[in-house]
Amino acid sequence: MSDKARTLFDALDLDRDGTLTRTEVINALRSKGPTLAARGVIPFWGVGTDDDASALFDEADMNGDRVLSFEEFATLVNRRFGW
Repeated sequence: MSDKARTLFDALDLDRDGTLTRTEVINALRSKGPTLAARGVIPFWGVGTDDDASALFDEADMNGDRVLSFEEFATLVNRRFGW
């Protein structure tokens, strides 16, 4: 898995519990997305809207448990962002 995926996951994991919830992904991308994009952590087009963040969550949640592990998250963002 890429270092960029780990950096992004850690930035979105607001409660630092090692998983991401839908609410965390939406809130973190809303509040931190522009800064992360400016720092080159994610592409600017990757910030998107709340609906985009929710769709990203749904696509990444492979096992349907409504939380994202790092592995689920990294698989999606590595493919989507070309890392």
